Amino acid sequence: MSDWKKLCPLDEIPRLGSRVVASEHGDIAIFRLADDEVFAVHDKCPHKGGPLSQGIVSGKIVTCPLHGQKIDLETGEAVAPDTGCTPPFSVKRVGDDVWIAL
Repeated sequence: MSDWKKLCPLDEIPRLGSRVVASEHGDIAIFRLADDEVFAVHDKCPHKGGPLSQGIVSGKIVTCPLHGQKIDLETGEAVAPDTGCTPPFSVKRVGDDVWIAL
């Protein structure tokens, strides 16, 4: 069973940006899209471990700042022709707050 934890108010995550949260699972990047939808993935690109939290968000894709690998924020999967996966985490909004399941 998932253990939901309150992370922060939505407005503490920049629109089309991210916030990094430390956890026992490693750093987690929490992304906020233009429409305020939120996603969370492990903050390491599967290619060479680049910080996805520093990448550019376009749609539901983040581009790693190191080598340009594109990661789907819904699944954590690399977008073809790239390969690999970074673990996604379940997140939800409850009112104006963001929660994560660990």
